[in-house]
Amino acid sequence: MITISTHVLDTSSGKPGAGIETLLRYQSAKGEWIEIAKGVTNADGRIPGFIPEGTHLEKGVYRMLFQSGTYFSNQGIKTFYPYVMITFEISDESHYHIPLLLSPFGFTTYRGS
Repeated sequence: MITISTHVLDTSSGKPGAGIETLLRYQSAKGEWIEIAKGVTNADGRIPGFIPEGTHLEKGVYRMLFQSGTYFSNQGIKTFYPYVMITFEISDESHYHIPLLLSPFGFTTYRGS
């Protein structure tokens, strides 16, 4: 069974990125982007129950969109990135953890566990 999770760490403060609106979309065979899930990171920078119960995830290309501009703006911090989009491909039936290390002027990601 395919599962997806995420975690955001604000590397400029060394704290979890709380309150970040996040969207997950799947690319259909026709090339259209279909919204699968959306949520807001909690105080630990995670979104428990991010994927709605009963949702069957398929192999293919996904996109996770993080509203980083709003997150930093709410703190009175200017940022270079209004949002961060991470596109990744699911190729097998396993767990995919998509962490985001975020600062006002940079970000990085990797496949977590």
